[in-house]
Amino acid sequence: MANFYSVLLTVVTIFAGLIWLVDARFLKPKRQQRIGDEERRLQQTLDEDARQRLAPQGNVAEFAQSVFPILFVILILRSFFYEPFRIPSASMMPTLLEGDFILVEKFSYSLRDPIWRHELLELAEPERGDIAVFKYPPEPSLDFIKRVVGLPGDRIIYRNKTLYIEPSCETEVQNECPPLQVIERNMTRSDAFYFNGATPLQRFEEKLGATSHATLVDPTVGGRERYYFQQQGTARDEWLVPEGAYFVMGDNRDNSEDSRYWGFVPEENLVGRAEFIWMSFEMDRPASSWLPTWIPSGIRWQRLGGVE
Repeated sequence: MANFYSVLLTVVTIFAGLIWLVDARFLKPKRQQRIGDEERRLQQTLDEDARQRLAPQGNVAEFAQSVFPILFVILILRSFFYEPFRIPSASMMPTLLEGDFILVEKFSYSLRDPIWRHELLELAEPERGDIAVFKYPPEPSLDFIKRVVGLPGDRIIYRNKTLYIEPSCETEVQNECPPLQVIERNMTRSDAFYFNGATPLQRFEEKLGATSHATLVDPTVGGRERYYFQQQGTARDEWLVPEGAYFVMGDNRDNSEDSRYWGFVPEENLVGRAEFIWMSFEMDRPASSWLPTWIPSGIRWQRLGGVE
């Protein structure tokens, strides 16, 4: 479904362009010939209204000519520059909330064609801490959004709700490689409180690479190691990121379906990097409300801006 709109927009744009091309190459010269013959017969130049009455452009061709430039610009912008994306769940709280609408920078990592997603140009690689949108590996028709935690070659451990990273090392001298690092987290207080049902979540400040961000932990949730993706040759809560792949996690650590449960994100699945919240709708409403749950109850203006 995630790629449906890209395919539909591409097909409609091509169809409108072909109609406009056929009209311009074959039908327009015939209309001009008819107008020229009539002007020579009358020995005078016809005004625009008279020309339209004598040789009108078809409604379909006129509509295609009007919409094609607009569709073409939208297609180029959406395919290669920026694409809107709606946050559908709470897995990235508190960084991103359900109801946030973000812009995804499509050219952050590579340029790909909008239908088959073949790489046209490689531009950069994800950095640790990036918020990336990608095709969900178990079901590529879905778009997911998570934070990049592990890069190719990294060793990742998530144990007792603490994240450990041993960065990739290509040197042959073992003592020059960086050791296993504990990603420190500091509990913070905030004016905003987050809950899982009636349980208040603990908020921590964490730093991945150059990115500082907040995470949430549910103190009532125990270990879920038995559900973790098991990589051959590693412990249940340990993973080695293969080449050409990335390990991602949600900031809402106990409410996120991420690499811990289904594995790694191949490089070809990457869509782009989340850059900006352009709209944020408040979706909470009392159970007694007669309005449908999908209708926003307000706008969170304070959330508009860049994301980290």
